[in-house]
Amino acid sequence: MASENPDPLSVGRPSGEEEKGGERNLDSQVPVKVLRAHIDTVTAARFCFNDRCILSCSSDHSAILWDVHSCRPLRVFNQLHGKTITECALIPNSNRIITVSWDKKIVALDLETGQILWRSRQTGLLTSCSVSSDGRLVVCAADPQNAVYISEAASGQTLHHLSDHHHSTITRCRFDPQGQRVATVSSDRSIKLWDMLAQKTTVSIDSNHGNVVSDCCFTKNGHFLCTASWDKTLKLWDLQAGGFRSHGGTTLQRGHEGSVSSCSFSADANLLVSGSYDRTVSLWDMSSLSQVLILKGHSDWVTDVSISAERKLVASASKDGTVRLWDIENMEEIPEVMEKRRTEGSGIHILKSDI
Repeated sequence: MASENPDPLSVGRPSGEEEKGGERNLDSQVPVKVLRAHIDTVTAARFCFNDRCILSCSSDHSAILWDVHSCRPLRVFNQLHGKTITECALIPNSNRIITVSWDKKIVALDLETGQILWRSRQTGLLTSCSVSSDGRLVVCAADPQNAVYISEAASGQTLHHLSDHHHSTITRCRFDPQGQRVATVSSDRSIKLWDMLAQKTTVSIDSNHGNVVSDCCFTKNGHFLCTASWDKTLKLWDLQAGGFRSHGGTTLQRGHEGSVSSCSFSADANLLVSGSYDRTVSLWDMSSLSQVLILKGHSDWVTDVSISAERKLVASASKDGTVRLWDIENMEEIPEVMEKRRTEGSGIHILKSDI
């Protein structure tokens, strides 16, 4: 739903701009729409259905399917859980979603009918979830057991239970795009890759982040992993070349002034989006490893970010109870971006445009 009252802190509507439901970020000159329906922290916001919709979930125990064009809720699913919904994920090629919560439950829901297909209760507070690209498997992480559960998406039956997978809270779990490995990151500052075929951890990395590793994301071919951390930085890991074993990851410098909560690659891996507790969203050019744009407008922590397949829109979720939809299609025309491209465009090319 569109906001009628722009955030007085850093977002305004320039005189003469009459686009319904629109605001414009004065610092970045990027149009933004504000989606309001949740009444508590929005913990996740993800594009789905060919970028026609956004799926969000919240500490208010609800999940909402939004229409991107109108910025209005299509379906609101209340009281799916008894506590904060920490993450949600669409099952590919279906109308079904998975939600996980601090109430220790995984819920599979049919978006069309609103029917709960199955519930599965685990032994700990569930902090994250991910669905394999073929839609067959669900992975979730549990606290304080530092455990990982891999289950069938169709039935909820647990196939693998990895106990004490980390030494501390697992903050994020992700299937790689091929569904062959599960990446986990943790407040113990480590990164692990668990191989589905070998059924064991094949890669364990000391990230050298200076604080909790809060999120991770893969490029489309699975060759690179990005990690976000409360130490205010992001790092890139070349999993194919394995260079991290000798010299670690590549740090993206001078990005955020607060803890980084989230990260997401564009489909072509030329752009990285990150969200932070400094209330901003940053866009990074991967050919130069440089920050090209900062999006300001949230009045509280940014908890999650997502980028549309065609790189036209960025969605951000926040503790301020809103989802913001940023139109970045014309960002290359912004003088600030053009200047950064000109001065910083000769960086190390570690990611190729065909990834």
